[in-house]
Amino acid sequence: MRGMRSLATTVGVLLAVPVGLVGPASVAGGAPQAPCTTQPSTQANVNTDCLSAGNYGETAIAVNPRRQRDIVGAVIYTVRTQVNGHPAVSQLVQPHVSSDGGATWTTDSLDYGSYRSATDPSLAFDHAGVVYLATAASGTANDVLLARSGDGGRTWSTPAPVTGPALDGANAFNDHPQLAAFGHGNLIVTWIHEVFSHGNLVTAPVYDMVSHDGGTTWSAPADISGSAPFCTGRQGGDACDQTFGNAVAVSGTTAVVTFQNTYDEAPDASASLGRDRYMSVVVDPVTGLRLSGPFLVGQEYDGIIEHDYPLNANGVQALHDSQFALDSIGNVAADPSGHKGLHFAVVWYDDRNAPRPVAGNPYQAATDSNIIVSQTYDGGHSWSAPISVADPVGNDQFMPWTVYDSGGRLRIGFFDRSYDPANQKYGYTLATETRPGSLRFKPAQLTTALSDPTRNDLGSQGTVTPAFPSPAAFVGDYTAIAADGPGVVAYWTDLRNSVCQAGQCGFRHDSYFARSPEPAARAG
Repeated sequence: MRGMRSLATTVGVLLAVPVGLVGPASVAGGAPQAPCTTQPSTQANVNTDCLSAGNYGETAIAVNPRRQRDIVGAVIYTVRTQVNGHPAVSQLVQPHVSSDGGATWTTDSLDYGSYRSATDPSLAFDHAGVVYLATAASGTANDVLLARSGDGGRTWSTPAPVTGPALDGANAFNDHPQLAAFGHGNLIVTWIHEVFSHGNLVTAPVYDMVSHDGGTTWSAPADISGSAPFCTGRQGGDACDQTFGNAVAVSGTTAVVTFQNTYDEAPDASASLGRDRYMSVVVDPVTGLRLSGPFLVGQEYDGIIEHDYPLNANGVQALHDSQFALDSIGNVAADPSGHKGLHFAVVWYDDRNAPRPVAGNPYQAATDSNIIVSQTYDGGHSWSAPISVADPVGNDQFMPWTVYDSGGRLRIGFFDRSYDPANQKYGYTLATETRPGSLRFKPAQLTTALSDPTRNDLGSQGTVTPAFPSPAAFVGDYTAIAADGPGVVAYWTDLRNSVCQAGQCGFRHDSYFARSPEPAARAG
């Protein structure tokens, strides 16, 4: 949970949350609130929140392969906490669960005990229909936590640490866990192990662990990011240890982990474009150990001022007329339809198509962020040249997530400003491959209303320029889709609803669910 160039949390200068916006009351170590359920909805976009907390982000979603009417979402929400006896604001992950294919949703919560914050949810069902939820958590320790449910998300185990004392020291943070489940009770979780010295990031390699008993026991943590001549990093050398944006996918006996690595492109660091590279490694799904790689997927165009993106008031990459922090996190997906389990695809987004130079001020910059995709047919060793999924000139697309449907078509969901000529408001788009493996896509809008992140965010109290009062500083970091037979389901947060709370009026952050246009197969 961080911007491209900042390790600060997204609750920052521009996202100071007023008391009236805070979600269900909670304190560190407090018990979860009672669940509630929405009224049935036949709308194309279903609001999954029954608490009207209105301050959500970082969505994840998964569909039960044994009973596809069971759908589990996860989202972070803002809560009141106590730190050393003083009021504080933090985030926790909350399950949103449907047992009727998305018509109604139950909002529940988990008991995080002494953990003050839990973010970056990742969800996965195994083939037996057990669903697992991984989160990054901080409190007395900084751990990756795992909870599980054997009844489609209706009840959950208490979140328990996967990482242990060797990795959760005071100068370390285990960030952005990503989870894959396969077979019966087989799990692999990856995360970024960030190590600091005097407040400065020293290393951030990718780690993983595997379990073959549903998360009861785990292998020892393994550093899997490796080294390569093209991993110069911020510290020099060839260690790929300045990473973020990790993801994992498993197909048969092949597990591919992708991540981004920050490096200095020019011999003189002061002249560097400050871009990142997307990479992959192949790991053993039995032991979690790296088998080969890292391999280069492609160059990202996500650099610093006057090169790729402007910077917001917090010094993090932003888009035209906006202040919300970007995080170029994408993911990797495994094709279930054949190809010997070696066909994978990765997506991210960057500003490669923007006119150069890009102004450093978002209110002067013309950004043209695009969704980028690459695929491999040899299990992550070699990748196709990265291409743009859709390129409406002068409009931004960002925060994608991808999955293959049961027919082997790649599906990509993302926020999309092509619906607004001013390149300010956004909707949610699903791009579907016209033919499996073609990397040619047909887009369809899933949102029934647009969101304006440039002004009047109910969760913001900062104004950079009077023309855009109270701009959103956070719109979720990423979105989520999951396969539902030949179709997909999507889950995101947006700002379509304007409300007044605690004497303040503006847009609030709500969570929405939708299906792809084609009918999905049903089981159970």
